[in-house]
Amino acid sequence: MNQPLAYVHPGAKIAKNVVIEPFTTIHNNVTIGEGTWIGSNVTIMEGARIGKNCNIFPGAVISAPPQDLKYQGEETTVQIGNNTTIRECATINKGTADRMKTVIGNNCLIMAYCHIAHDCFVSDGCIFSNDSTLAGHVTIGENVVLAGMVAVHQFVSIGKHAFVTGGSLVRKDVPPFVKAAREPLSYVGINSIGLRRRGFQSDKIREIQNIYRILYQRNYNNSQAASIIEAEMEATPERDEILQFIRDSQRGIMKGYFSSN
Repeated sequence: MNQPLAYVHPGAKIAKNVVIEPFTTIHNNVTIGEGTWIGSNVTIMEGARIGKNCNIFPGAVISAPPQDLKYQGEETTVQIGNNTTIRECATINKGTADRMKTVIGNNCLIMAYCHIAHDCFVSDGCIFSNDSTLAGHVTIGENVVLAGMVAVHQFVSIGKHAFVTGGSLVRKDVPPFVKAAREPLSYVGINSIGLRRRGFQSDKIREIQNIYRILYQRNYNNSQAASIIEAEMEATPERDEILQFIRDSQRGIMKGYFSSN
């Protein structure tokens, strides 16, 4: 249902039961799936691919050109999965020639005034609280929670089920299953509350704790710790996820917290 005061370009592909409120502008080359609600004063620009049953609140701008001087007008996209909510005045820029797209997964909640820059990949089930900002080329795993006003440096990766506390500056990669806090950002434990909420059992949580004790509390370097974890810990999907993340890290993983800091 399109309100008469909304503008929808004839080239946009809108499912029949999408609701578009007044004063919203939808450009050419946009696709919006069934059951999605678009609030007033939203701008959806060329290249947006929005899934089913999404909610986009007033003032949001989706698929604006990247804020990147290397961008030369190449045809790129923003892809937003199903059941995702974008709150007031959030901005999501489309990709550049690097990845050709910016991706937000299914069942995400992107709160007010968040910014997601070009070529970011955000996996399913993520929650970004107000004013959190991703620079370009950031990769976020499943079920990551960013508290308010988190700023993530370009090319950083954050592993699945991680929690980053409010006001943090994320300059290094954050491994999966952990809590990150303090300045500079440091390991302060595993995200046990989040893991329980996601159905992890106590023995699995203890396993993850034991892995991170080796990595962060025994004064090994990362390569030594990874070798010991692989040799001493039983192979499980969680162990292998952590090891793969450490070995794939391009920026280096965040440090542990020591009282001398």
